[in-house]
Amino acid sequence: MKRRLTHTQHLKAVNQEEPELSATEMNSLNFKSVTVIVLLGLLLGVMYTYKTYRVCDPCELTVRSAVTIITHEVHPVSPDHLKYKQPSIINGRKDVVTVTPWLAPVVWEGTFDPDLLNPIYKAQNLSIAASVFAVGKYIKFLRDFLETAELHFFVGFNVHIYVFTDQPKAVPQVKMAAGRQLSVRSVPSAKRWQEISARRMELIQELIEAELHGNNDYIFCLDVDSKFHGHWGVESLGGLVAVIHPGYYKDDRSVFPYERRPLSTAYIAPGEGDFYYCGGAFGGHVGEVQQLAKTCRQNFRDDAEREIEAAWQEESHLNRYMWINKPSKILSPEYLWQDFKSREPEIHIIRFSGVVKNYAEIRPNI
Repeated sequence: MKRRLTHTQHLKAVNQEEPELSATEMNSLNFKSVTVIVLLGLLLGVMYTYKTYRVCDPCELTVRSAVTIITHEVHPVSPDHLKYKQPSIINGRKDVVTVTPWLAPVVWEGTFDPDLLNPIYKAQNLSIAASVFAVGKYIKFLRDFLETAELHFFVGFNVHIYVFTDQPKAVPQVKMAAGRQLSVRSVPSAKRWQEISARRMELIQELIEAELHGNNDYIFCLDVDSKFHGHWGVESLGGLVAVIHPGYYKDDRSVFPYERRPLSTAYIAPGEGDFYYCGGAFGGHVGEVQQLAKTCRQNFRDDAEREIEAAWQEESHLNRYMWINKPSKILSPEYLWQDFKSREPEIHIIRFSGVVKNYAEIRPNI
């Protein structure tokens, strides 16, 4: 018959059976415990950061302008032994400003070296899209646009031009170099030119979402009633790219034609704003331009519900968006001049320019 042990005797027996841990084993156990705690803390931190700094959907914002887009800029990689002119930080353009207060470069002739930039970007095998709207009588400007683009717009790079028109059969046949192509998209006619202007953002957003993601790196949205006169290339690439309007680049912001009625989502109050940007030329990375177009499209709808139309349609909404979401690169008025204006001393080259036209002849409601 077994003798029953008291509780005290049982504990003593167990302790005698289990050997005591050495100092080394105790330290190892403590280290593992601390490691687990640290890893859990890091995991919780990552989850909090993701929740706090995720990309914002403009539909969640009261005023659909402030948008956070997380981008990763890659430093330029130059080919080995590439020969180009030595750069300088003391010699250069002194007649113009070449950087904004938020440190975005302003591109002028003489501020970049194509001999350096082109090999850097060609190695990346980039694809650049361009959208252009040739609706109604604006179809008459398309041939000059396409032919001059072949001569000056991203020459030597992969380019895909998308033409939106209500007259697909009237699109001219233009010989395009290798790596360049043209696609035609049918759109309905409009009774008011403002309707054409308003629909651009919607169609640009849909184009990017349906076709450009994964196929194109950048997109520029350009006016068809314009011609290229000089080099427009990789110096213009950036996350969000704006072009300074040639009619207002010397003026105080108090005279900019911003939308001044608070009821509109394009409203910019007196004393606010940076520059006045062109609606006829803007672009950037496809993700950035998609977000811009999506936000402006929704703001158009909100204005329509309030029965208000911004003063200059998409240009007004574009300026509101870019006041809040600062462009990462700004192109000088060289990139959209006006043919009826004489060249100013600081304009060393005209790269792209709006042609002289009779608006009463080409706009349906004038």
